Parts: sequence; structure tokens; C-alpha cells
Amino acid sequence: MSDQDFKIDELMDGDELTDKQKKIIISAIESFAEKGYSATSTSEIAKKAGVAEGTIFRHYKTKKDLLLAIVAPVMAKFVAPFIIKDLQKVLHQDYEHFEDFLTAMLLNRRDFLIKNLATVKILVQEIPFHPELRELFKEHIALKVYERFEKIVEHYQAKGQVIEIPAYSVVRMTFTSVFGYLIARYMILPEADWDDEAEIEATIQFIMHGLAKPNSSKE
Repeated sequence: MSDQDFKIDELMDGDELTDKQKKIIISAIESFAEKGYSATSTSEIAKKAGVAEGTIFRHYKTKKDLLLAIVAPVMAKFVAPFIIKDLQKVLHQDYEHFEDFLTAMLLNRRDFLIKNLATVKILVQEIPFHPELRELFKEHIALKVYERFEKIVEHYQAKGQVIEIPAYSVVRMTFTSVFGYLIARYMILPEADWDDEAEIEATIQFIMHGLAKPNSSKE
């Protein structure tokens, strides 16, 4: 099994995929990421995958169904697993400080983004144009992740480390900063001369200076 096959199996969360389905999905990811959804035809995907165009429609009724089959898993995995898994870590004091949690979250999602860059690029490019993707975003991120992240925020607010503003505001500001950095670094300006360690630290400190209570710095 190739590294690419492994990524597809991991991304699809254990779904049983035939070899042809894997080839179709890999080809669609490459084409959508390079040319965009609208400019990519199913005939191009089929040619790249080495299958008949009719094979695509046996597995996916429309090109939109193929797009959703690619994007839904990455939505579910890009943010949610880390937040869900590490909620208990936070509550059990594995991350004593909010800053420690933010750093761990950023590094964890950076590693995921690098590993699944083409698929995340499709998500970022296409979500403004497809109501179905926006609904998936609400389902996998806006509802599930926000609810859990709010609990984490409230935990650190109770410890006096985060200012007393609505938890959803903290979530919005944090996510905007973290994912704004990741998208700029790996999608918009990947060719720039980045000092990754310094940029990560600057992003974390930007968030902390805005959210930290006075005299709540790490000791």
C-alpha cells in the first residue's frame, strides 16, 4: 500500500474503499486542488484515475457527491478529534495553562494540515460556493467543536487565565488566529521565507495578550 493510499484510508475513517474508489478519490483531490471544482470535469478525473467515466458515477451519483465524499471526512478530522480527545486532558490538568493548550492544538493541527494539504485546500476553496459544504461545516465544526471548546474556555476562565467575555467570542478569536496563520503559511504564501518557530510563538502570544486576564501570566 502506498503512502497516498494510507492517507486516503485514514481520512475516510475506516470506510471500505475499493482500489478503483481510492484511485478516483486521489485523482479528484489532485484535480480539485489544482484546478478547482468547477474547472474539473469527471472525464478528467476518470482519465487520471485510469477508469471509465461511468465507473465514477457507479460510486458517486454526481460530481458534487464526489466532492462531498472528499470534504466531509477532512471537516470531521481537521479540528474535532483533537478538541474532543483533549477536553479530558485539559479538565484533568494535563495542560495547566491556556497557553499550553493553544500551542499543543496549533502544532497538532499544523501536522494534520501538512499531511492533508490538498484536501484542506479544496475545503477552503469550495466552502463559500456550496451550501452543502457550509452545512457540513456547521455539523462537524460549528456545533460539535464550538460546544467542546467553550467548555475548555470556561475551564480556564474559572482558573482566572482568560478574560470574562462570552466563551463563543474566545473560540472565534482563537480559531481565526490559529487557522489564519496555518492557511497563510501553507496555502496562500507557502513560498515566503517563514520563521515557523517565531510565527507560531507570535500567533500564540497575540491570542494570549488579547485574552489573558491581567496578572494571569504563567509562573
